[in-house]
Order: sequence, then structure tokens, then C-alpha cells
Amino acid sequence: MDKLMDNPWFIKILAILMAVLLYSAVVPNSGSESNDINVPGGKTSEIIEEISVKAYYDTENLVVSGLPDMVEVTLEGPMPHVQSAKALKNFEVFVDLTNAKIGNQKVKFEVSGLSEKLKATIKPASVTVSIQERVSKEFTVEAEFDRDLIKEGYSAGQPTVKPNKVKITGAKDVIDRITYVKAAFEGRDLLDSTVSKKAQVQVLDKGLNKLDVVIEPETVEVTIPVKSNNKTVPINIVEKGTPPAGVTIASINLDIKEAVISGAEAVLKETDNVRVEVDVSKISGNTTLTLPVIISNGVTKVTPETVEVTVVVVKSEGEKAVSAIPINVKGLSEQYEAVVNDPTNRLINLLVFGPGDVVTGLGPNDFNIIVDLTGLTDGVHNVTIQVNGPSNVTWKPDKLSAKVTITRDNV
Repeated sequence: MDKLMDNPWFIKILAILMAVLLYSAVVPNSGSESNDINVPGGKTSEIIEEISVKAYYDTENLVVSGLPDMVEVTLEGPMPHVQSAKALKNFEVFVDLTNAKIGNQKVKFEVSGLSEKLKATIKPASVTVSIQERVSKEFTVEAEFDRDLIKEGYSAGQPTVKPNKVKITGAKDVIDRITYVKAAFEGRDLLDSTVSKKAQVQVLDKGLNKLDVVIEPETVEVTIPVKSNNKTVPINIVEKGTPPAGVTIASINLDIKEAVISGAEAVLKETDNVRVEVDVSKISGNTTLTLPVIISNGVTKVTPETVEVTVVVVKSEGEKAVSAIPINVKGLSEQYEAVVNDPTNRLINLLVFGPGDVVTGLGPNDFNIIVDLTGLTDGVHNVTIQVNGPSNVTWKPDKLSAKVTITRDNV
């Protein structure tokens, strides 16, 4: 075969044959009739849903409402054209409002970009629209949040919005209906610190219906200041009961003397202290207890919740009767004289309890017995007897009060 292709005579003969074949294919035989048949394509119809609608009008000065976003279009015509239009959706449904006037009017939908061989039916065929003057106005944005989101023991201050004003554009009658411009802070987590979050601006009428307007900007930043409601107060020691016989409470000390309480501001304002209750009736010797810090109603939290209480006692290992301790009178005005009628001898006796070595050495001179007559005038008075003595012992007097007669000095 390669040899034939190299032969110039073979190439020439092959070229002539090809030319003859091409000529007979292109030029029909003279006197013959054409066998071509023009068969028209079959007709069909298709429904195309959700075709967007455009409106042509003066967008700078007018607002159009009442126009649907989508319509349904039925196409009829040759199948290839219908299928192509359905697939490409290279046509447009529109309303021409270029010459429209302010007010309500009925307009028909039109179609552009379709083949002349297609017929379009639009559903709905027409619609009543409202054409209004386009108005822009500035409004202050109010922040809104659920106070139940604030954690217990914390409080929220006045929320802030940034920017605090937005420009709202829409139909004049819609702008006139604006009652609320709000930015709602949304969330699920409880808040215990200041937080900022983007929020969508909502424009509502007095019935809380959302209005169809353009908002610039559409979102704002809402900041909610959250602070802890805390107050530092002293921890008071409250003794309950009476020490057992022979036991004297020398001191009660706390390892922590102040507590931090949380609660509503009004409650904190009225709360000046918390307390620890020590039942001294169960104390028989030096001891350290862990006791709860007791809070008043309305306080939600206290730190610390417990404290260590150290109790130091003095055990009464002995007792002694100290007799004939004179009563001293004080506080009597110079123009009066006083006579102690009872006890008649102006002496009282004490039964003293304490450590044996201390009690043994005590005598009348270790105690000061007083009746205070400050402010008293003529007459007979029962006055409480006051006993002052060493701090490491206790005592029991044989009399608790003295009967005193006061008379004016006539000298």
C-alpha cells in the first residue's frame, strides 16, 4: 500500500475519482424531483411556576406595594421552543409603571424575550398595586431583652445600641404607621457579665405587625451591662443557751470576720450583717467548730458559707463565799442624801466560782459593789446591784437589788 501511495499516477487517478463522487453528491441529476419533506414540529404547552416579576418605575421617588414576587406562566407553541424557554427561562415578566401616578391602580403583566412562535398566559393576569411617595426618616432604636436571662445575684443596667439611630425608607403611609423600632437581644445562656451582640432591627406598627420598609443599617450592636449585686458585711457571733455548770466562756473567735452577700439591690440595702450561732450549752472545753453563716430572707448567696469558730472556756474548779462586801453609792446629786434600807447592813455576799488557785485568794477588796443613783430624786427606789470583779471568775450575789431611800439635804 505504501508503494502505491508513492506512485504519482495512483494519486492522480484517486483524486479524479474523489472529485466525481463529490460532484454527484452536491449537484442533483437534471430533471429529477426533490424528495425533501417539511414536517412542522408538534405543538405543546407547559406550566412554569415561580417566575419572578420585575417592575419598572421611578425607584428614587416612588414605592410600589402589592406586587407579587412570583407568577405562574403557561407557554404554548412548538415543542422545541417551549422546552427551550422552560429550560433557559430566558424571558421576563414585568409591569410597566414608568408613567404611573400616586395611588392604587390595576396593572397587567407583560412578557418580553419570548419567541414569536410562543404564546404566554400569566396567572394572575393583572394585579392592583399601590404607588406611594418614597420617604426616608431617622428613628431611634430601642433595645429589648429578656430579664430572665440575668443570672441570680446579678442585675442588668440600661442596654445601649450602636448605632442608636437608623434610616428607614418606605411608602409615606407606612412610615407614618411606625410605632416601634426595636433590636431584640436573643440568647439562651444566663448572663453574669456585660455582653454585646448583633441584633436585627425590627420596625413595627402599634399592633406589633412588621412593616415592609428598608432599614439602614439592618443590624445594630446591643450591649447589656451586667454586674454582680454584692455587699461585704460583718459576721456577728450570737451565743445560744447557757454554758454548763462550772464552765465560763472566755472568748469566741472567727477565722473569717466578714462575708460577701449577693441578692437584689433592695435586699442588700437593708442587710447590715450576717451571723453565726454558737450553742454554748454544749461547750464543755476549748473547741473549734465549723458552723454555717446564717443569712436573712432575700439574700441569695453568701461567701463563705461556713466559718471556723474557736471557743475558749475557763472551767470553774472551785468555789468560795466572799462575805461582807460593802455597797458603794454613785451618781447621787449633791442636794440629796441616800440611805440603803435593804440590805440593812449595806453589805452583800458573793458565791464565787473559778479556778481553785484563783478563787482561794479572793476577798472583799477584789470586788466593787455599786448602786447607781444617777437621775434619781426624792423617794424610795429599788436599784440593781452591780458587781465588778476579776475577769477569770464568775459569781452569784445573795441579793440582786437594793432598796434605797433618797431625801433632800436641807442644809
